Amino acid sequence: MNSVKDLVADANTRVTTIRAIEAVPLLDDRNTLFVDLRDSAELQSHRQIPGAVHVNRGLLEFVLDPTMAYHLPIFSSGKRFILYCASGGRSALAADTAQRMGLTRVLHLGGGFKGWLEASGPVTKA
Repeated sequence: MNSVKDLVADANTRVTTIRAIEAVPLLDDRNTLFVDLRDSAELQSHRQIPGAVHVNRGLLEFVLDPTMAYHLPIFSSGKRFILYCASGGRSALAADTAQRMGLTRVLHLGGGFKGWLEASGPVTKA
């Protein structure tokens, strides 16, 4: 059986990782959208990147697929998406899945929200 660590390492060979220090200036880019993959309980007790769209990781495939009732039209907009979670594991897996589903402009935030905070990225109450 593969471990989660193995799966994340494998996904990282296929996805593009952006460091928080490189992502901070993209907050002002209207063609870039940050996607918070943390679960609802994490959002209740933490902050969020300003303007980020929240999608529970477990629903990602359903919001990406335009044939599903849960589809969010923003994911068909052609924007660049920066996916993030708490520390970068879930977002690497999610970016890999999103690419396999056909989303071409997707990055994952290396170090996740923790890395964002370490880079002094701005935050807002979720």
